[in-house]
Amino acid sequence: MTVPATERPSSAGTSEGSSNSGSSDRLHAENATIGYDKRTISQNLSVSIPDESFTVIVGPNACGKSTLLRALSRLLQPSNGQIVLDGRDIHSYRAKEVARRIGLLPQSSIAPDGITVADLVARGRFPYQKLIQQWTEADEKAVAEAMEATGVNGLSGRLVDELSGGQRQRVWVAMALAQETDILLLDEPTTFLDITYQIELLELLTDLNLAGRTIVAVLHDLNHAARYASHLIAMRDGHIMAEGTPRTIVSADLVERVFDLKCLVVPDPAVGTPQVVPLGRERR
Repeated sequence: MTVPATERPSSAGTSEGSSNSGSSDRLHAENATIGYDKRTISQNLSVSIPDESFTVIVGPNACGKSTLLRALSRLLQPSNGQIVLDGRDIHSYRAKEVARRIGLLPQSSIAPDGITVADLVARGRFPYQKLIQQWTEADEKAVAEAMEATGVNGLSGRLVDELSGGQRQRVWVAMALAQETDILLLDEPTTFLDITYQIELLELLTDLNLAGRTIVAVLHDLNHAARYASHLIAMRDGHIMAEGTPRTIVSADLVERVFDLKCLVVPDPAVGTPQVVPLGRERR
């Protein structure tokens, strides 16, 4: 069984509503104001993604989780402040340069009709393609290694739309891995998956993290987040309510402040990480 991420040392400390401006981590936000059109979601937000961590962002619906992830991936530009990648404003890079450093699995991924698994994974090599030299041995090797890591080799000739939900998610992760980035961002990757496939995917992400990749995922399930994350970021109303290791920040008080949910927090009987047990209404 994969060792839970919370059993591994984290490079980040614990904080409640802290600011990480001036962070030395490769990817971080500095006093960033982000939103859509004229609607501000987060204002003066400073947060850092610890290098080589499995960071999970949690919070209620519409709290700013996906907005933060989009900003970290360069899809959304702050109206003030900046997102910093490797010491520079992320928007100072060309799109292909960012795609060589950050892989992104968005919330809704739709494959073209009639595309095979191998062809979809190969699209992860787009950031490295040139007008004259379109495909190289390095591209072939990257695709093969991505498919091997995600266990989809045997599906290479299958059509993507014929696969199960869990298989399709693995293929999308393989495409992101084929980009050969050290940082992988995933927006609600377990949504719509059966519990078996959810755990399978989280185990895969943990293995990738143990191999040295920085993983950042938005998750809805707080218990999954507490089990697999090495670094947890809790958000509400566009603000960071707390961040740190799950063992140090997950408490009944935090869950009530973030989710308006009364609960007990007990050790997970399988791995000892915090487990949230909701307190329902008393029933006679």
